[in-house]
Amino acid sequence: MKTHNNTLRLSLAVIVTLILTACGTAEKEAPDVVDEPSAATPESTTSELAARLASEPRSEADRARDAGRHPSEVIEFLGIESGMSVIDVIAASGYYTEVLSYAVGPDGHVSAQNPAVVLQMREGANEKALSERLSGGRLANVSRLDRELAELSPTDGPFDAALTALNLHDIYNNYGEEGAVGALKTISATLKPGAVFGLIDHHGAAGNDNKQLHRINVDDAIRVSEAAGFVVEAESGLLHFHGDDLTDNVFAEGRRGNTHRFLLRLRKPE
Repeated sequence: MKTHNNTLRLSLAVIVTLILTACGTAEKEAPDVVDEPSAATPESTTSELAARLASEPRSEADRARDAGRHPSEVIEFLGIESGMSVIDVIAASGYYTEVLSYAVGPDGHVSAQNPAVVLQMREGANEKALSERLSGGRLANVSRLDRELAELSPTDGPFDAALTALNLHDIYNNYGEEGAVGALKTISATLKPGAVFGLIDHHGAAGNDNKQLHRINVDDAIRVSEAAGFVVEAESGLLHFHGDDLTDNVFAEGRRGNTHRFLLRLRKPE
């Protein structure tokens, strides 16, 4: 068993390295699909979180991302609420970390998890950005969890919810289903029974070279999630972008930040 655990840890460490090296991150019933908002209208929710995101002294770069990411609606879809303890898995520079901080409020807590390679890449760009985001205690309910994905354990939680954005495609494409299932099981082990797990990624069309394009087909994401023990409750159209025909590399000129994305709400069984 010790040999098996060591092998799994090594495998997951390789997975994370591949993610960041590449990116420079019986028949089942289909999940419910939630209608997407009109592409012609901005985020329309009047929730407390939306108001706070509008009023807080956030960076202009984060505000520019909001139009395509619909942060308050994503959080509402996932059911993340005030007082929860949440982990942002492979948080990078922490865009969603900050959104989650406002969502869970002063009675909640957010752990921003990053492996070393994420913090060191691009001359430490993510390290600098995350440090600046948290400087002066401006997000007092956030703590950093600078730890390899393979080293996460139940003692780091248990968390009420988890979120990871734009990471699964590289795990799956570089390390296959076994690697993806192993990574998702590691995340699951940190969650409470009944916890929610939000999964966001770039849509990839079946039959395309999604490894080269940095995408994943949603059916593949659903399959590995279920194999890891999660229940797929619903798929949202909030992050759909129909100007993307799924054939571009996600980093191509004019495509970065404008990809067709899926959002899954997964649930760890009680």
